[in-house]
Amino acid sequence: MWWRSASFILDNQEQEKFLRQQQLQNDDVLNPPPMSEISAQNPNPNISAYYQARAAHHAVVTSDWLAQAQAAVSGGDGSEFPAKEEGVSGVVDKRESVIEEFNSWRKHPDLAEAVAAIRALASVIRSSNATTMMELEIELKKASDSLKSWDATSISLTAACDLFMRYVTRTSALEYEDFNSARSRLIERAEKFGEISYKARKIISMISQDFIFDGCTILVHGFSRVVFEVLKTAAQNKKSFRVFCTEGRPDRTGLRFSNEMAKFDVPVKLLIDSAVAYSMDEVDMVFVGADGVVESGGIINMMGTYQIALVAHSLNKPVYVAAESYKFARLYPLDQKDMAPALRPIDFGVPVPSKVEIEKSARDYTPPQYLTLLFTDLGVLTPSVVSDELIQLYL
Repeated sequence: MWWRSASFILDNQEQEKFLRQQQLQNDDVLNPPPMSEISAQNPNPNISAYYQARAAHHAVVTSDWLAQAQAAVSGGDGSEFPAKEEGVSGVVDKRESVIEEFNSWRKHPDLAEAVAAIRALASVIRSSNATTMMELEIELKKASDSLKSWDATSISLTAACDLFMRYVTRTSALEYEDFNSARSRLIERAEKFGEISYKARKIISMISQDFIFDGCTILVHGFSRVVFEVLKTAAQNKKSFRVFCTEGRPDRTGLRFSNEMAKFDVPVKLLIDSAVAYSMDEVDMVFVGADGVVESGGIINMMGTYQIALVAHSLNKPVYVAAESYKFARLYPLDQKDMAPALRPIDFGVPVPSKVEIEKSARDYTPPQYLTLLFTDLGVLTPSVVSDELIQLYL
């Protein structure tokens, strides 16, 4: 129905945003701020507003993102960043030690691999003995390269390391400070980047709620923690909906997802992977996560996402992607084979002749024309504007 379409919901959100801005402008005209407050708007008077604006423009975390993140977490569920597992030193004084730090953060079940890498890199700055910015950047670069080589097939890990380096080390304001002040600034920015990245799922779950309506049926594929957060929030908001979960062979991630959703008393139906087209008539929307969001606006995700998107597109069902911005990668695959292979073992339960070739790829590429919207902590994006966001993130 037209009042449930993505374009109608987005138009409503834009209209509400415009009305709020108009109200704020009217309040400013009636109650102008005192001069003391106006002069205090520049947090560092020793640096020109031009360089501060330039630093904000080229940073990964934009002012809008920071404001949105603050609004999302200030209302607060009381969740704090998880403590690191005990028994592992927090000091990173060697290139190899960053892997140990990374693995200690990865032990937390709700912590994404990319966020664990961000926390490990932040520890490198805190424990560094460097005396110049150049030494510190070289040390960070080595640590980042070590993490990326730890799993060369992980798109989100590589993207998070690149974005961390971009956000933390490249700011014009640092050129005007002594090293100790700059190092403290880097630590502060690193901690903020890690905290906001950790809160990304909460932000995405909030901004996606307008698209889930009572009585809808949602098809999910695999176990995406951000998609689970979206649907869990909807269930906690007392929305009435049901979920179709694909089995997600060979690791049966859909079975795990269905078990988790059942804990919130959400009606769930488990489908075998080959029953997607058969069941699509009953579906109102598709929700999937992403291993990576590429420059074209397409996504790389668990094997089977592409064929689900094809079926949904042919039946005019919206396909929504929930993905954190640290998964935005500087990749532009042209076809399914134009990306680094990520292989996994597959057990068919019966002996397979050695002459039979087995497709072991764990992921596929879904082109942007089969996706409707992307829910990210940067906001709700159409696939066509992803390249613009990537330019702002990396350049």
